[in-house]
Amino acid sequence: MTTDILLQPIKLGEIELPNRIVMASMSRARTENAALIPTPLQAEYYQQRASAGLILTEGTWPSREAIGAINVPGLFTEEQAEGWKRVTDAVHKAGGRIIVQLGHCGAVSHPDLLGGSLPLAPSAVSVNQQVFTPDGFHTSPVPAAMTLDDISRTIGDYANATRLAQKAGFDGVELHGTVGYLIPEFLSDAFNLRDDDYGGSVENRVRFPLDVLKAMASEWRPGRVGLKLSPAVSMGDFRPTAQTLPTYEHLVAQVSKLKIAYIQFQDSDADFAGTPVESLKDGTAGYFRKFYDGLIIANGGLNRGTAETLVQAEMADLVAFGTPFLSNPDLVERFRDDVALAPVPSRETWYAGGAQGYADYPARPPKRFARQTDRKADANQT
Repeated sequence: MTTDILLQPIKLGEIELPNRIVMASMSRARTENAALIPTPLQAEYYQQRASAGLILTEGTWPSREAIGAINVPGLFTEEQAEGWKRVTDAVHKAGGRIIVQLGHCGAVSHPDLLGGSLPLAPSAVSVNQQVFTPDGFHTSPVPAAMTLDDISRTIGDYANATRLAQKAGFDGVELHGTVGYLIPEFLSDAFNLRDDDYGGSVENRVRFPLDVLKAMASEWRPGRVGLKLSPAVSMGDFRPTAQTLPTYEHLVAQVSKLKIAYIQFQDSDADFAGTPVESLKDGTAGYFRKFYDGLIIANGGLNRGTAETLVQAEMADLVAFGTPFLSNPDLVERFRDDVALAPVPSRETWYAGGAQGYADYPARPPKRFARQTDRKADANQT
């Protein structure tokens, strides 16, 4: 282990990576077309950041029913796969690797995004979260409880998106299981009130994500599949409960048996004192290491120094950075050469708006600097 541990190569499932620095998934709302097909501008954006050991795409819809915001790409049609092929070709041409994150918003959606239909969720319980619709922000309504047919169809949607991901040239697929979206809703005893095989006991509440992962792995291979979890992260009325840690401990132990490529654990910047997840205060990745024998990606609030410490302590094998990649497409090179990071851009350019604040950052840093132990300026806010 050296101070350049983040720059060392690693094999993630079946994927050989040149370094351990991961570009985290960040929705940027640049897919401004009705068919939700990735654009040439998005191909340019991802290509600029191809020196990351691994790029994780923005959350991508595996079906129309999964949609929970405007201007976010899908991967449920052949046309969308062709659009993504433009992106993966650009990244691979630049020497990069890229995995698509597949996510279903569940209750955190709105009829304005779903042709007038209610969002689908495990149970008819509202998250009361603001949703970005064509008409502006609206509060998510009480969703429709999924039938067993809905659940079966949704599992099939993830399998189909995995098939399309291969056609699009991706290196793998990641199941989005964070914040208050569909996967965490199934895991939560407060939002999953079902009395069938997908609700009630811990074993039943973890069944849906396990079924989805198995479907994705059967469509490709386990070594091409990852999972992202955030047991401590809140959204709207979605909060951790006394059942959160026992549920996620059981889930992670079961996922370990599937031998997928990795689990990514996202931390929260909230104060956990006095909460049901207080045990995660020293890091989610480190806490779950004892339940999982595969590779772990740590995500959330990291700077270079804290990331190196995590990997050196074997609490994580790779580290994901979000916000620093916005204005530092050459983040890996800046770390390698000890070059100061560009400041975090204004939030006004984070979502929508074309190339400005998206693909118009310089590729090379202007000057070198003396390496610092604490780099608070490059906090990850994914």
